[in-house]
Order: sequence, then C-alpha cells, then structure tokens
Amino acid sequence: MFEPHHAPLLPREEFLARLWRHAFLGLAMLGVCLGAGMAGYHFLEHQRWIDAFANAAMILSGMGPLDPLRTTAGKIFAGTYAIFSGVAFLTTVGLFLAPIVHRFLHKFHLQDRADR
Repeated sequence: MFEPHHAPLLPREEFLARLWRHAFLGLAMLGVCLGAGMAGYHFLEHQRWIDAFANAAMILSGMGPLDPLRTTAGKIFAGTYAIFSGVAFLTTVGLFLAPIVHRFLHKFHLQDRADR
C-alpha cells in the first residue's frame, strides 16, 4: 500500500489523494459503526431512531449513553458496543495517521541515506 523505503518520496498530489482515501475509509468505518449502534439501540432498547442515533454517537465518541438502559439485552449490547467503539475509534485514528507517519518516517529515512 505504501512505497518501500528505497523508493522516492510520493509527490504531494498523490500524498494528498492518499490522505483523502484514508479519511474516506475512516469516515465510512465510523458510519458503519454508528449504524450498528443505532440498530442495536433501536431493536434491543426500542428507542426511536433519533434517540438511537444520539446514544450510539455518544458511546462511539467515548462520552457514554444518554438514556438509561431498560432491558438485559440492551445492557449487554451497550457494554459490548462500548468496548467495540473504543477499538473502532483507535483503529480509525490509526487509519487517519498512517499516511502522515509513513511519510514522515520515509522522509527521515531518505534524509538519513543522503547523509551517508
């Protein structure tokens, strides 16, 4: 996916295109995660879609649910979704930062090779 260490640095336009691709993938991933959370709250806790959206978004962002949970299935779902959301958030941050970190390390490696 990324250029090897012996290849030249990616041109700026291609790097920006890579950033946009990674941003789109990260946002798509968050959208799927948000949709799964909304479905869980809607079907297990019988919340209206707008309330399910608010609760799923709050958990996905790390803030916690807004409404109290009433069913056992809803409580198990909310706990599982909270753990999943933490992993999804960290994965998305990694996806966003990967091209930037790679470019920095690649540039550093090229400069190190030029100094020899």
